[in-house]
Amino acid sequence: MNERTEITVSVNGLSYTRRIEPRMLLTDFLRHELGLTGTHVGCEHGVCGACTVLLDGRSARSCLMLAVQTDGADIETVEGQGTVENLGRIQQAFRDHHGLQCGFCTPGFVMTIADMLRHHNLDNDEEIREALSGNICRCTGYEHIVNAVRELAKERGALK
Repeated sequence: MNERTEITVSVNGLSYTRRIEPRMLLTDFLRHELGLTGTHVGCEHGVCGACTVLLDGRSARSCLMLAVQTDGADIETVEGQGTVENLGRIQQAFRDHHGLQCGFCTPGFVMTIADMLRHHNLDNDEEIREALSGNICRCTGYEHIVNAVRELAKERGALK
């Protein structure tokens, strides 16, 4: 029997209702059902952070969640942060500080940083590095990413 479950979620401010397999991961739902391919699939174990989205305003690993668990939730993906023509502030800071190279990890970092800027003080580089520690980048060495976050935190008035 091919049982399907109906869910309704808000993604980047738009409401979606779909009938899906109960065991479908949130990453697969976003990528295959909604066509939002900015959420990347990396390790599939919740370690690398490439699949990070905001779920009801807090960062979450979408590779560790079933889509049915998000029924009624508000989800934000990197597509909701800006476009190529109109970069969001976090994306612009990454660009300004050369915080990306291959770009595979970037969507996860952008979403983690969006959460950090909303919920954490980020008073110094140590706090920034700690907040970023759940995301893995194999290209940049992190310094440029820290510089981008430092600028964003200063704009927000967090850094002294």
